[in-house]
Amino acid sequence: MDNEKVRRISVLKVPVDIVGPDDLEDVVKALYSDGKNHQIILLSMADLMRARRSGEFRTMVNGASLVLPISLSIVKAARFTKRPEPVRYEPFDLIIRLLGILDRWGKSVYLFGSSPRSLNRAEKNIKATFTDLHVVGRHSGRIPKGFMPNIVEAIRKSSPTLLMVGKGVPSSEKWIPRNLKNFGSGLYLWSSDVLDIFAERHRRPPQRMFAHGTEWMYYLPRHPLRFFRFFTLFRMKIIALWYRIRHR
Repeated sequence: MDNEKVRRISVLKVPVDIVGPDDLEDVVKALYSDGKNHQIILLSMADLMRARRSGEFRTMVNGASLVLPISLSIVKAARFTKRPEPVRYEPFDLIIRLLGILDRWGKSVYLFGSSPRSLNRAEKNIKATFTDLHVVGRHSGRIPKGFMPNIVEAIRKSSPTLLMVGKGVPSSEKWIPRNLKNFGSGLYLWSSDVLDIFAERHRRPPQRMFAHGTEWMYYLPRHPLRFFRFFTLFRMKIIALWYRIRHR
């Protein structure tokens, strides 16, 4: 995006944006005020490695208006390859800040994803916390066959400032760019567990684990395949070393 408070760099040929915490509100306001659609991506280490390959995911990341890193390994890779160091955000903290900004300015949100029970509870908790934020619609990730066009139309008619998409939605974060053409201006963000955290069905990793970049271990009991992230991390380090040697 064209904003002096956002600096876009390349980390291993993947775009990453540097946005300081003090500038976040101005950046968000500029995005939702310009009459365009903007996808915000919370970029993990695994996402960065996926985005290095050609295909739809790479196109999505390259086309996003804001790409904010959530993995410590991305910050370390930028530092190691002598790029400017980006600011890393904890996903739930960032979303709380984002909703707080929208709340202060009386904006709106549409919630899409998770189970009906979790979504109902998440909506209640969001309304109780952000009293000036308008929840203009919601739908769970359990979608009857052939019903998706109705959901898209409901989102279009409600014109939310932010569409917050969670797990259970077909194609996950790729659902957003596939459907942007159907909507007017606004912000669009996908985060897998955010609605369940708002519903108090899942807990977030302890701050100390996030600070040390070990938050993935917190999810191992629910997602044991995350153990294999070691191989992805090793590959990322090899690539970063090659970039550093190449650009000496």
